[in-house]
Amino acid sequence: MLVLGVDPGTAATGYGFVYESDGRLRAPAFGVIATPKDSPLSERLLMLHTRLLELIAAHDPDAVAVEQLFFNRNVRTALSVGEARGVILLAAAASGKTVKEYTPPQVKQAVTGYGGADKRQMQEMIRMILGLRERPRPDDVADALAVAVCCVHSRGLEGRLAASLPGPGKAG
Repeated sequence: MLVLGVDPGTAATGYGFVYESDGRLRAPAFGVIATPKDSPLSERLLMLHTRLLELIAAHDPDAVAVEQLFFNRNVRTALSVGEARGVILLAAAASGKTVKEYTPPQVKQAVTGYGGADKRQMQEMIRMILGLRERPRPDDVADALAVAVCCVHSRGLEGRLAASLPGPGKAG
């Protein structure tokens, strides 16, 4: 299974591909989609959309995992992140990909076992889980990889739950 995790932003959108095989997780590709701060927002969002479509086409993930908007005290920042999220969801849907969304506490719980983990703890756990030499940087990349790891862990749990529940034609 290959999952594209995305940490939304207009200035910098982190992305990370996480591949699961035989219970092991690896990150074959990750990085940041940066847009020029002096460009109009509409152009920045178009750049983000175009680059995401290219990444999805190049890697063909099974799913796209996106962090849900966590209310920020700065309303302007929250709105621009929300606009970036919309572009990310659009690119995933236009590519026919399954989209999964997770809250920051869900991501932290899946990666560290503690929903209140700090950035450093998250980065170190992602480094260890994915077998990276160094903690992923910047934070946008680490967050994107964490969302992808959360999705992989959640899909495994969803599969085990579905297998254990009685379905049509199964005795309960």
